[in-house]
Order: sequence, then C-alpha cells, then structure tokens
Amino acid sequence: MERMQQIVGQARAAFNSGRCRSLGFRMQQLKALEQMVQEKEKEILAALKADLHKSGPTAFSHEILGVLKELALAMDKLPSWAAPQPVKRDLLTMRDEAYICPEPLGVVLIIGAWNYPFVLVMQPLIGAIAAGNAVVVKPSEICENTARLVSDLLPQYLDQELYPVVTGGVPETTELLKQRFDHILYTGNSTVGKIVMAAAAKHLTPVTLELGGKSPCYIDKDCDLAVACRRITWGKYMNCGQTCIAPDYILCDPSIQSKVVENIKATLQEFYGEDVKSSPDYERIVNKRHFKRILGLLDGQKIAHGGEADEASCFIAPTILTDVSPESKVMEEEIFGPVLPILTVKNVDEAIEFINRREKPLALYVFSNNKKLIKRVISETFSGGFTGNDVIMHFFLSTLPFGGVGNSGIGAYHGKHSFETFSHHRACLIRDLKMEVMHKLRYPPGSQKKVDWAKFFLLKRFNKGQIGLVILALLGIVAAVVTIKLLSLSTTSYSLEYPFGHWGQLSQPCPLPTSC
Repeated sequence: MERMQQIVGQARAAFNSGRCRSLGFRMQQLKALEQMVQEKEKEILAALKADLHKSGPTAFSHEILGVLKELALAMDKLPSWAAPQPVKRDLLTMRDEAYICPEPLGVVLIIGAWNYPFVLVMQPLIGAIAAGNAVVVKPSEICENTARLVSDLLPQYLDQELYPVVTGGVPETTELLKQRFDHILYTGNSTVGKIVMAAAAKHLTPVTLELGGKSPCYIDKDCDLAVACRRITWGKYMNCGQTCIAPDYILCDPSIQSKVVENIKATLQEFYGEDVKSSPDYERIVNKRHFKRILGLLDGQKIAHGGEADEASCFIAPTILTDVSPESKVMEEEIFGPVLPILTVKNVDEAIEFINRREKPLALYVFSNNKKLIKRVISETFSGGFTGNDVIMHFFLSTLPFGGVGNSGIGAYHGKHSFETFSHHRACLIRDLKMEVMHKLRYPPGSQKKVDWAKFFLLKRFNKGQIGLVILALLGIVAAVVTIKLLSLSTTSYSLEYPFGHWGQLSQPCPLPTSC
C-alpha cells in the first residue's frame, strides 16, 4: 500500500512541477521512446517469442510497427493537436476571444493486456505523453518476459518520476487501483473492467475500457468466398485467435457453409503448411489455464476441421465448428482462441436480428458484393467498430477511433483520439472591459424589451451579408448614444429610450429588433 502511494505521489509531484506541460519536453520524451523501440528491437522480439511463440516478422508487424507509426504521427501532429482551437462566436461575443485549450489531465494509469503485451501498453502511453500527463504503466503479469522488459527499459529512456512502471499480479493491481488517478485506461475483459470502473468511481476518475466480446462475421451469398475466407482466416487465427477484435463466429446461409469450411481449410494450408504445429508463423495459447478453457468449449461440438491439441506446448490447432447451436457453451463467452464456430441464418434479416439480440460487440464484419447490404447492416446494428469485406483492418487506421460500446467498452483511442482521451478540453472566453453598454442587457432590472433584444441577439439567424448590416447598425446605435451623451454635457439634456437602460425619450424607439 505504501509503495503504491509513494509511486503515484511521486508521479503527481513530478506532474505538479509543470515540466511535462512543455511541448518541447513532450516531444523529447516521445523521441526517447522511439529510440528505445529502435535500439531494443531484438530484446522486444525475444520477449514476445518467449511469451507467445511469436516469430520475428510476425511480432514486428503486430507489436512494433504500430508503435513506430503512432510515434511518428504524434511527433508530427503534436503542435497542431495541442494548439488552442478557435470556436464560432455569436453577436454578443463577436469582439471576444473564444477557444478550446487542450490541457493534460494529470496522473493517469494504463493497465495493459497480455495478448499483445507490448503494443497495447505503448500505444496509449504515446497518447498520454503527447497530452502532457504523468503516466503509471502496469503491463500484464501473464506475459512476464515482456512485462519485465518494459519495466527495465522505460526508466532507461523516459523520465523515471513521471513514467513509473509497476509490475506484479492481482494484489499489486488491487493496491494500485486504490490510489487516485485522473484517468484510467484498461485493456482486458469485461469482468475485470467492472472492477476497474468500480475502483475508479470512488475517486470520480473517468475511465477508458477496451474490452472484448463476441465479434460477428456475416458472409453474404453474393461474395467472393475465396477472398472472404482468406481474410477471415488471417484475422481469426493470427496470434492463435487471441485477438480482441478477431471474428468470433461466422453467420452464413446453410447453402454456403460447406464452401466456407473448404475455403478456410485451403487457406490454413496456404498459411501454415501441412503441419501447423511446426509453422513458425503459428503462435501458442498463453498458458495452461486458457488452454484448458478453450478445449472445454469444444465439448459436444461438431468439429469440421482441427481440434488437435498439445498441453505441454499449449498448442491448439486451428479449429472449425459447424452446425453450432446459438445456445451452446461456445456461444456464451468470447472464445479468445483458434476456434471458429459457424452458425447458419436464412438471410441478412435473420443475421441482423441474431446480432442485435446479443451484447454490442467490439467489432462487426460483413462480406458482400452488395454495398447497400453492407450499409444496411451498419445502420441497423451497433458495434465498437466495423469493417466491410475485411477483418481487423479498422484497427490499423489511426484516424479512426478504436474502442467498444456497451459491454465491449467505454471510450476510444489511437492517433489524435488518444491525445483527446488523455486531455481536458478547457473552454476559454477572454473579454475586455469596454462597451459596457452592450452588457446592460443581462443586468437587473429585467424587462420585456431586454428579453426581446436577447432573442434578437441569440436566436435570430443571419447570413454573412446580414451580419455585416447588423454590425453597422449596432455601431450606429453606439455612436448615437455616445454623441447624445457628449451633447448632453454641453447643451440641453437629451433623452433616449434604449433597451439597455433609460436615457430619456425620443419620438421613436430603436426599430432594429422589429425591422431586421
């Protein structure tokens, strides 16, 4: 308990020093992080190999390439992201300065996941640093080699007080969650997500929860099955099925189910050869607990392909299940492994109905030559993200926010969206102390004339030409008031009935609100 208080307290003191608010400092830290990834690439790849049996090329493309891309984007765009953003003004604020100023939140906590143990810590860390925060980093203890490496490397390259790393399991994370943070980003499952959210609620700490769920994949009969199944096979079996946005199950017409199976089988051979177990491109289940959980999902199922397993090496072959019942165990929870159930539906209407009966998924995929059908599925369903005629690829486009909805998560990040997640968007309005006559509209005592003028200023819509005329008219009124005031000092007292106050009587009140 005291250790966690000390770590978070030190990070908060470092944040309060103000040094991470400087754009120059943030840029220097991002460059140092880039240097770390480039210089320690071999060590990172070795840790991923030890934890998940990832080959060098696979680990680089899945875990390192995305981090380098995110760093390049953040360093290129940070000045524009952090700049004050002017906003539109109304007639009452046309002379004022109004803008949104992105500001750091403070001390944030990032809790990583084990399935992509490097990238799922580094990508949100980049956004949090860019936004000017202090960050406590908690890598997943399940991938102990990667967690140890992150703990060793970050202090060598980044400010040790601002960006501490906490390692350990459930007890350490539990104690960490008792501390007050200004934002928490957690990647993992919904069960732990609820624990994180409950802990955050005690401090009114906002959260970003990147969770999971059963992401559906609908295959229309009007589609190139060979291409569709190749893309589905890639997304489903990469990382041995341990990807939060992998297609969890397939929905298709009964008439094409066997063709889908045959195409996926052919693609598996193309990707991994005759002996999948010996392929350097096929990963392993992370540990024996998850190995046994996944094998338990196969009980009572019709296995159309695969099913082979080796507990000693946590190997489960790519597996396809057919004629799966919606009520079966494999359809109750996110599979998170190399098991692909196929359920049959008569048409897209039935597919949409099936999807909408379940929790909102993290991702949704549709394959069809009919773009109207794809757009219809988008408009009649809900999901965190969507990709048509492919899988997972929306994750790699940094201009798209990545996140869930409902049971699959709260909030989003990636690219500028990461910067915004870890920023407070401060509303700023700067006025002067002149033109006080224009402000009498809001001061007591109230009157119907003031209400009429308020409606005119705030509710009436003008085109650009009319706005110019209104400004000229207002300037004319102000000039008239000033002239009358000056004349009243040297000659007979003049008077004017004016909505902002009373200066006597003219033969006609100001006609502006009724004539404009």
